[in-house]
Amino acid sequence: MKQVYDKVFNRYWSPYLAMALAGILSAVYFGITGTVWAVTGEFTRLGGHLLEWSGVDISDWAYFQLIHMNGTTFTRTDGWIVWGMFIGALIMILLSNSFKIRVPRQKRRLLQGLAGGFVAGFGARLALGCNLAAFFTGVPQFSLHSWIFIAATAIGTYLGTKLVNTSWWKGKPTLLKGNAAAPSAARKKIQPYVGAVLALAYAALIVYFYAAGKTMLGTAALFGAAFGILIERGQICFTSAFRDLWISGRAAMTKAIFVGMAVSSVATLIIILVNGMDPITKIAAPSTLIGGILFGIGIVMAGGCETGMMYRLMEGQVVFLPVFIGNIAGATALAYAWDHLGIFNAIVKPGKPINLITAMGPTGAIILTLALLAVGFGIAVYWQKNYRFGIGFKKGETKHVH
Repeated sequence: MKQVYDKVFNRYWSPYLAMALAGILSAVYFGITGTVWAVTGEFTRLGGHLLEWSGVDISDWAYFQLIHMNGTTFTRTDGWIVWGMFIGALIMILLSNSFKIRVPRQKRRLLQGLAGGFVAGFGARLALGCNLAAFFTGVPQFSLHSWIFIAATAIGTYLGTKLVNTSWWKGKPTLLKGNAAAPSAARKKIQPYVGAVLALAYAALIVYFYAAGKTMLGTAALFGAAFGILIERGQICFTSAFRDLWISGRAAMTKAIFVGMAVSSVATLIIILVNGMDPITKIAAPSTLIGGILFGIGIVMAGGCETGMMYRLMEGQVVFLPVFIGNIAGATALAYAWDHLGIFNAIVKPGKPINLITAMGPTGAIILTLALLAVGFGIAVYWQKNYRFGIGFKKGETKHVH
């Protein structure tokens, strides 16, 4: 029993397994609810509610009309996907004795996290999705905008890597005397019990939702927790999937994400065909490209994407609190700029929603999607083999640093 507990809770899971399971779950969630696994749309609604509570009239803001502001975050399925992810990740962190408050040694990291979160949030909502709705769950919906967003995110993360490697961004290193203190015995003893109590309480909440006839909320809360568990145990972060390519040539997370999208694409297509459902298609426009680049830059500045931010914040990494706040602020700023600053008319309106199933038929769509994912996987393999130590350092080369 102890070995099983250790394997499940004290060791991180294979990212390939985590992403494959996430891909299957996201397809099933779509089949049940007709919506996709996403987070930044709800971040934007949270920003809208904060404005309303501050006395700002947002009733005529076109973006909020687009994403709908009905109810509260606790009465929407998208809300419980978000809170379920936080809670699911926290439960696993507590059960594995991994929670610990960590304050960045350089206080400038708090401001950098806020700025990165803002840029990422603005870019994500400009592209009508983040690393989930415009990436991981967008590709299995066969929406063309997702492929534009992926390419743009790659460009953005490359630019972001160049930015954060500058001396003015890094600042002066902070050296601390001595080693970090070992976790106290009391902390190691109590955390699993707290995690177990939280898990039971959350399970009771899900049972209540179903018993009260709030089936969709119960489903969202259940799947949200499952997604949270998977991203935490698999340490899933889309930032590292790209950033590591540019810095160290590591591609394990990149390859895992491509595998997860391939699994999800097949599962989603089956669900679409069996249930006669329409895939969710977003606008492919200049805004998708610009938003993806901004998102890529922002997540590198912040040190994590939306999924990475969520489980790292639950681990006690304080720097990701301003990242979360920045995400909400950036998404809300985009909601204002959408019509008040003419963004929609300038770079969104010229585009149109294009779905590969509609354009090519189901067979053509899945063949092209899997082929593109295979190409992406192959590029990641090649990159890791030939650029293991980053751009400019080919395998077998030795360079002296002066």
